[in-house]
Amino acid sequence: MGNIDNKEKEFAEILKSVTRTARENRNTISKAEVIEAFSELDLDDKQLTMVLDYLKNHKIGVDEEAVFSEEDLTEDESNYLNDYLESLEALPKVSDGEKEATTIAALAGDKDAQNKLIEIYLPLVVDVAKMYADQGVFIEDLIGEGNVALTKGVTMLDAVGEPSEVEGFLYNLMLDAMENIIEANLAEDAGAQKVLKLVQEVADKAKELADDLRRKVTVKELMDETGWDEEKIRTAIEFSADNIEDLDSGAEKKKK
Repeated sequence: MGNIDNKEKEFAEILKSVTRTARENRNTISKAEVIEAFSELDLDDKQLTMVLDYLKNHKIGVDEEAVFSEEDLTEDESNYLNDYLESLEALPKVSDGEKEATTIAALAGDKDAQNKLIEIYLPLVVDVAKMYADQGVFIEDLIGEGNVALTKGVTMLDAVGEPSEVEGFLYNLMLDAMENIIEANLAEDAGAQKVLKLVQEVADKAKELADDLRRKVTVKELMDETGWDEEKIRTAIEFSADNIEDLDSGAEKKKK
């Protein structure tokens, strides 16, 4: 059992690493790189196909350029994105030479250059956000997190050695910010599911006992029947706003 758990953990870690590698390479990766990453696990054809399907479902191109589709967005997201892109069109265009000069000045600590660098890279934030579309976080929130990371990033350029490294540095900060908000959202969803499961479990047991007794059951009776401690039942009552139909929480008696 332990070996199985370890292999599953290793598989998950490798998959996460492969996904990140693809993100850092503008959302593309080669099939050969995927196979090499999983070489120690010796995946069979079916397992490899599952990995490739996973990457495709996460908007990652394998041996091809990743393609963004607005079909991945809700109508509200699509409207927001179009309006936001239209607002970016109003920003002044810069040549490659101007971009390089701005980058060098920003590296030297020039505040005006840092602010201009933010404007230059706002479209890149959108490109990164598109890679994470349809993963449970509204695209406006993804762009917002990316913009915050960009704004902070231009003040941290002393960590960068050369002007040519600036874009990659800022890009990775955007990736980190968006992955963090997605992970936080997933954790929040998992917590909500855990609470719902607890409430449902208590409600089911209360109904089962209430059907036998032909009346609502008390917390004490449910404790005696199930062996649960009072805290577990009270937690379910609290999260359900005392709406477990077959359970008498005693709240009415306390009011009197």
